[in-house]
Amino acid sequence: MNPTISVWILGDQLLEEHPALAHAAELTTRDQIQIVLVESAARTKKLPYQRKKIVLLFSAMRHYAERLREQGYAVDYVMARSAGAGLARHVKRVGSTQLVTMAAAEYSGRLFQQEELADRLGIEVTVLPNTQFLVERFDPFAEHPTGKRTVMGNFYRQMRQHFDILIEGDGEPTGGKWNFDHENRKPYPKKGLETPAPITFEPDQLTRAVMEEVAENKAGLGTVEHFNLAVTHEDAQAAFADFVAQRLANFGAYEDAMSADNSILFHSVVSPYLNIGLLDPLQLVREVVAAYQRGDAPLNSVEGFVRQVIGWREYIYWHYWAQMPDLLGKNEWEHDRALPNFFWSGETEMNCLRCVINRVIDTGYSHHIERLMVLCNFCMLTGVDPAAVNAWFLEGYIDAYEWVVAPNVIGMGLNADGGKTATKPYVASANYINKMGDFCRGCRFDYKSRTGEDACPFNFLYWNFLIKHESQLRANPRSGKAVLGLRHLDDEERERVCEQAAAFLKKLS
Repeated sequence: MNPTISVWILGDQLLEEHPALAHAAELTTRDQIQIVLVESAARTKKLPYQRKKIVLLFSAMRHYAERLREQGYAVDYVMARSAGAGLARHVKRVGSTQLVTMAAAEYSGRLFQQEELADRLGIEVTVLPNTQFLVERFDPFAEHPTGKRTVMGNFYRQMRQHFDILIEGDGEPTGGKWNFDHENRKPYPKKGLETPAPITFEPDQLTRAVMEEVAENKAGLGTVEHFNLAVTHEDAQAAFADFVAQRLANFGAYEDAMSADNSILFHSVVSPYLNIGLLDPLQLVREVVAAYQRGDAPLNSVEGFVRQVIGWREYIYWHYWAQMPDLLGKNEWEHDRALPNFFWSGETEMNCLRCVINRVIDTGYSHHIERLMVLCNFCMLTGVDPAAVNAWFLEGYIDAYEWVVAPNVIGMGLNADGGKTATKPYVASANYINKMGDFCRGCRFDYKSRTGEDACPFNFLYWNFLIKHESQLRANPRSGKAVLGLRHLDDEERERVCEQAAAFLKKLS
């Protein structure tokens, strides 16, 4: 008789073609394969997560289980206090002799799989390489020592060349340039923009049941109301197809634009699906390249999307594993301020922060520039503890997982990892926020004033940061130009800036 082999599929690994299933099929017959998915109470209680994220994750897991059952697999869907407890219960019930799983994307999960799971279950455990990330298949920095400073541009070029994305026959990049970033910085127009609303999905009975369960949980951010995300492969693909057809053409030009009334503009909003396996990164970039080849989208938009997916996303994942486990405790600037209470209420006079924080609370989403140049910019200028900011991002966003949040927030957004992820701190005054969006029009603060009662806090906080860290910033060639602006401030104005910043920070605390 063939042995019973259990296949543990993690909740963020809902792949159409799962390597653990393929591996088990080589060892035994389908009738001896037992698939197990575990809803872990301990994992979801780790932080008060965005409720819509928990609905997305649990509904997608349950739909995935139904899909596998329709394909003829035996599926054990376990709800337990922890993943370990659920797996132990499963193995005992079905009498498994071996468990096969795919390596987790997060450090603690992979450590558990590789070092604890076999002893806990008392059976053989096989942990296969993770196939959700291209960098697990090809590492552009394989010869670099762990932790050595790396450059995203070189990483991106090698990824493009290796996977043959936007590469011509002579090995050169399509269009003659590796990136078209300078064509992707149009600000939000003063007259506004007409943007097509993204496709939404009516919750089915299974999803509604999950919504009711999550709504009963007292700990959490936001509500389950108006949940309309994709929870199956088919719907996730439909969401991506809608982006390609309706928004891709204008995505590049307005990639960095911000709007008080429109959180999505021309963005794809597929990261929640990509990060749990409902979509495949290589498939996505090949589909947008096909749109360019058909003449349905300009090169700057297509290259911009490709750079986000196989450039920045993979680069972030690479840095996560290169810097863990130390990354979570990094604090290069020695910031220790508590996160302001309005990050949970959205109640602040600063219109840009109010808009972005409230859309995170309401929907679990804001696009990357709002995350970097509004939220992280404010936290950097006010000296908020990187660990607190990291936790809030993990709590708030529907696409948030440790591997993507920590390098983006601690590394890039707060520059707390010593410049390993990003080579300069991304700080800016109100001028940038006003230039790229329309938040300032509805704000009681004056984006033009550096000091004074009506001055935007982003202004005096920005100049205070430059003054406080002038010598350190001058030593960085990428931030030196910003510091040169201090020559326009005489001693008296420097003093006014520092005094107003100090008063604001004292009140903030």
